[in-house]
Amino acid sequence: MARASRHPIHLKRVYEPAAPLDGQRLLVDGVWPRGITKAEMEIDAWLRVLAPSTGLRKWFGHDPLRWDDFRARYFEELAANVDGLAQLRAYLERGPVTLLYGARDEEHNNAVALRDFVLHGHRTGAAGRHAGSPRAGLPGARGHA
Repeated sequence: MARASRHPIHLKRVYEPAAPLDGQRLLVDGVWPRGITKAEMEIDAWLRVLAPSTGLRKWFGHDPLRWDDFRARYFEELAANVDGLAQLRAYLERGPVTLLYGARDEEHNNAVALRDFVLHGHRTGAAGRHAGSPRAGLPGARGHA
């Protein structure tokens, strides 16, 4: 596949207002966030295909103690999700991207894990040691929280 351009990946809660620097706003949750409409969210696309499986999402339950295991399991799902990653790559080739999520926890959610996967490939542990090839990510993408 074509190499992704060097456009940043931002993260933002869906409840925060859109900003010019957001670029393309992509919802990456598997469930629509409560209390907000598509128009209010100002999204360009809903990439449900990149969300964790329902079973994994429910198991995780946004429990920070399960974060490392969640990331490892989600990374396995992402590694097998060629079509979903290709969709994200296409957005990254066009310009900056903001991954939108509904979770309250800004450090332990699927958007954070997805950005890490895209930027660094398979990584596990709090220290972020590589557990696989960084080539598993999308080359050339830059991350910004």
